Amino acid sequence: MMMEVCDHPSDEKSLAEYVRNVTASPFLVRTYMVVDDPATDEVISWNADGTTFIVWQTAEFARDLLPTLFKHSNFSSFIRQLNTYGFRKVATSRWEFSNEMFRKGEKDQLCEIRRRRACQNAAPKLSDHQHQISDEDQRSSSTSSSSEYTSLICENKRLRKENGVLNFELEITKKKCKQLLELVAVCEGDAEKEEENYEHEGPMLFGVRLMEVQRGLDHKKRKRVEVN
Repeated sequence: MMMEVCDHPSDEKSLAEYVRNVTASPFLVRTYMVVDDPATDEVISWNADGTTFIVWQTAEFARDLLPTLFKHSNFSSFIRQLNTYGFRKVATSRWEFSNEMFRKGEKDQLCEIRRRRACQNAAPKLSDHQHQISDEDQRSSSTSSSSEYTSLICENKRLRKENGVLNFELEITKKKCKQLLELVAVCEGDAEKEEENYEHEGPMLFGVRLMEVQRGLDHKKRKRVEVN
């Protein structure tokens, strides 16, 4: 609990009233702590100039933060508590709340915030239509979070599938490269053999060694000489 001296007792105030005035509400202190904590900025944080605070993710806030602060997970109860301390919702498109005494860096102002009495200045009850809108907003937020999670799972599966296809194509490419290298090696070997044969047996003409042709011609000449 945070204690701040906001004013001094006077003849017109009782000691009990003074003690209440110098003590900030535990609800306000805990709310300020979670709003001001940088670790929770993705879920709840100050606005740009620190004059309001915004609950960015209502489902996560109710599930993860409310139980640690107030021992419940009811977002509507949290809003009702804000209403009793004079907070007002300042945006229609998001859960943004404002109180003139609830400002970033001004913790000493928390003890100036008074809880409204039930019989006086009570926060107006929400109509059935407003309750329906509130419930729909919470369900929409929860559905949005669930949808984002499902989308991430689907995207992960798709990437894994694409990765498998790429690995398969890579293996095929490796095999083709290996076969090509083997073919090149065989061709180089055949070329070396032909070069060796050329050196030992001479050139070829229409697939016949010229040396063999010359031998045939010499043999015919010898036969003619013998006959003559």
